[in-house]
Amino acid sequence: MDEQDRLKREGENATGKHTDLKTERLEAGGTARASGTARAAELLRGGGTVAFPTETVYGLGANALDAAAVAKIFAAKQRPGWDPLIVHVDDYEMLQRVARVGDDEAGRRVAALMNAFWPGPLTLLLPRTAEVPDSVTAGRPLVGVRMPAHPVARELIRLAGVPLAAPSANRFGATSPTTAAHVLADLDGRIDAVLDGGPTNVGVESTVLDVGARAIYRPGAVTAAMIAKVIGEEVRVVTAAEVSGVGEPEALPSPGIGMRHYAPRARLVLVEGQRELLEEIARHDGAEVGVMLPDGWEFGAAAVAFRWGPWEDAEILARLLYLGLRMLDDRGVQVIVCPVPQMGGLGEAVRDRLEKAGTSCRS
Repeated sequence: MDEQDRLKREGENATGKHTDLKTERLEAGGTARASGTARAAELLRGGGTVAFPTETVYGLGANALDAAAVAKIFAAKQRPGWDPLIVHVDDYEMLQRVARVGDDEAGRRVAALMNAFWPGPLTLLLPRTAEVPDSVTAGRPLVGVRMPAHPVARELIRLAGVPLAAPSANRFGATSPTTAAHVLADLDGRIDAVLDGGPTNVGVESTVLDVGARAIYRPGAVTAAMIAKVIGEEVRVVTAAEVSGVGEPEALPSPGIGMRHYAPRARLVLVEGQRELLEEIARHDGAEVGVMLPDGWEFGAAAVAFRWGPWEDAEILARLLYLGLRMLDDRGVQVIVCPVPQMGGLGEAVRDRLEKAGTSCRS
């Protein structure tokens, strides 16, 4: 059995496990801030799992250099072993523990990107060091690394003193969490603690950039145009459609691409505009339909609408995307009808998440 087969088997085995932990609720604000964050760091140093806020979504963290701790992430999320994790660091010295950055042209490109976008929602795919367990990268030669901008995340990593492997803190393939309550809805009893730092402010996951290939595998708040301006070279965005025929998931160049992700429990149907939205609602029993509703739009006979915000404001649409999908799920709807933003920038990230989570009304 080769390394990829072993990792796949481990991930598949993990999905069948059920843990019965007492999940601690820790506060990262107010008078309890210092003690809550310190307790979370203590759990991480001891090999535990802690969900914590970043500026994008809540992450489920464990010591990235401890294979046994990393395995707990896969078990809690029911995540397959072929899907690698992103490592979060607090400073350049910690980065050097997990990734190799030289002083050649490639290294200078990485340095320019870090200076421009770190701390922030940009993940860089870089050559890994020998200290990184195979399970973190799913046996791949590159490791995804980023420095989060959220002050709670930065303080937690600093206190823990280790880089944190941290995918989104939800069951695999489900809607990402933007509040501590979302985390508990999915992972209560499966992780050691959640550190509550309030709602996240970006709302969608970080941009994932393969620095060597100049390719974005997951769009986010840091756009291709922003990156190209810094490195002085064109950057392309790789779509799921481009890699849909590569075969097994192990062959995909990045986690999350070319597979169903971010999905609510309800069936998510995507439409282009107001007319299609009303037509799609009319096809279903109104009592079963929920709508992600931009300001000023009508929702016909739908049972419930989530007020999504101004249709032209990609930042608000991104921030409220997962909150709205989870709220509609909680209301028990069977179908969610959602228009797809067409603007660039952060709108491209919203569109990417919706297209991986739902199906077009024309499908």
